[in-house]
Amino acid sequence: MNHSIRKLAATAVLAAAGAAFASGAWAAEFVAKIGHLESTQQSRHVHLEKVAELVAERTDGAVEFQIFPQGQLGQQREMTEGVQLGTLEATVAPAAFLGGFNPAISILDIPFLLPEDEEKAQALRAGAFGQALCDSFDTRGVECLMLWPNGRKNFTSSKPIAGMEDFSGQKFRVMDSNILIEQFNALGASAIALPFGELYTSLQTGVVDGQENPLDTIRAMKFYEVQDHLVLSNHGAMEDVILFNTAFWNGLPENYQTIIVDAFREVIPDLIAHKQAAVAASLEEIKAAGVTVHELSPEEKAAFREAMYPATRAAYVERAGAEGEELIALYEQEYAKLSE
Repeated sequence: MNHSIRKLAATAVLAAAGAAFASGAWAAEFVAKIGHLESTQQSRHVHLEKVAELVAERTDGAVEFQIFPQGQLGQQREMTEGVQLGTLEATVAPAAFLGGFNPAISILDIPFLLPEDEEKAQALRAGAFGQALCDSFDTRGVECLMLWPNGRKNFTSSKPIAGMEDFSGQKFRVMDSNILIEQFNALGASAIALPFGELYTSLQTGVVDGQENPLDTIRAMKFYEVQDHLVLSNHGAMEDVILFNTAFWNGLPENYQTIIVDAFREVIPDLIAHKQAAVAASLEEIKAAGVTVHELSPEEKAAFREAMYPATRAAYVERAGAEGEELIALYEQEYAKLSE
């Protein structure tokens, strides 16, 4: 290699090193890969990126979050197990996907669990109940930082469902959860556990009459093409759980832990607003498709909750045992305070 070529090669190496240093690639003391299932446009990913920026800024680049969306690191079960085993530093997981890993979290399947008012709902997440729910992951070998809101479910059907009595005799698709099955049994309906990928065809062919999902999911999956009726019930909490590998978390300096927790909590109002904007746009598209929409009044929601709560509560306690008994008692105590 002649002198000029060696000089060019050396210059290129120095330039690459400078770029890497400037980007923080070599500056981070702690690097956390964080996997999740949503697309880059959805609320979870957008706000994970915001958290990553805040953490990098407030630790002077010492902590770097690398976000991997859309199941790039595996399905949720694989990511959760990766966090437990230490092959992945963190995941932000839908609570509904964690019931097999931690039965206590299935309390979030109970309909109308969270207050309708977002401030009260956040008070429940951030208070003694949310903390106890997070603490239930300690015995499962992972560190739960907090619950993160990700919208609420609504009912759709090919048949009228404006009143509670309309649900009787109808068949609804649910995720594989005894609590969700009991939710529909309490209304005189039947529930069939089906994979999400089969739902559109099952609605189209009449295998099931209806389903429950957030409005942005209903829009994205075009369920409104095969459903004529929508009830704006906001009955099901779609909560995310922020899970870190315990060894990684415990290896962080305490001030970095505080910065991370504060960053996740700080973006929650923007996260809720982002989700609500997506929901509002989805509702307009669903209405434009000619779907009949009925919004439950506060009185109707109270009646639905009264009808469904006892059976779903019992199904949860049966699943989660003594741990579930303690959590549900704490929940009811905290919920009563917020309702005063």
